[in-house]
Amino acid sequence: MARWGLVVTSDRVKEHPEQDETTPMLRRLLGEHGHELVYTAIAGNDPVEILYHIAAALHEGAEVVLVTGGTGPNPRDISADLVSRICDRVLPGVGEEFRRRSLEEGVANAVLSRALACSFRDRLLAVSPGNPGAARLMAELLLEVVDHALHQLRGHRHEHHKHHTHNHGKTCRH
Repeated sequence: MARWGLVVTSDRVKEHPEQDETTPMLRRLLGEHGHELVYTAIAGNDPVEILYHIAAALHEGAEVVLVTGGTGPNPRDISADLVSRICDRVLPGVGEEFRRRSLEEGVANAVLSRALACSFRDRLLAVSPGNPGAARLMAELLLEVVDHALHQLRGHRHEHHKHHTHNHGKTCRH
C-alpha cells in the first residue's frame, strides 16, 4: 500500500480552505483501499508554491503525489506544465484513460484537460482537474495501477503470472 501526497491548487480554496472538498474525499478513498495520505497542502496558482509543496510531499515520504487543478487551457492553469517539466518520463496512458473515462461520464470538456501522470525517480506524480469528481476519478485510476507502477519504478522485473484475467473476463493460462 502506498503513501500519498495531495497538493490542491486553487487561489479560491487557498483563500477559503473550508471550501476544500478534495482533501477529505481523498483521505477517505485512500483509507478505504489501505493507502495513507501523508501530506496535504493547498497552494495558490503560484509555481514556486506548487513546486515547494510537491517537494515537501516527496520529502515526507509520499510515493504518489496528486496535484489537483491547473490542467485547463487558462493561462493561470500551470500545474500540468510544472509537473511535466520535472518528470523523468510521462506515462501517457494515464492521462488518456482519464480523459476517456471522463468523456464516458459525459464530461465533454475533458478533451481540454491536460491531466497527466509521470515518473519522478521512483515515485509517481499526477495532475488532475481541480474539481473533486475529477480528483476522485484520477485517484481511482491510479489506485488500479499504483502497486505495479511503483514496483516497476523501483527497477523490479516485470513478472508475468501463469494465469491472468483480461478485461473481457476470460482467464488465460500460459
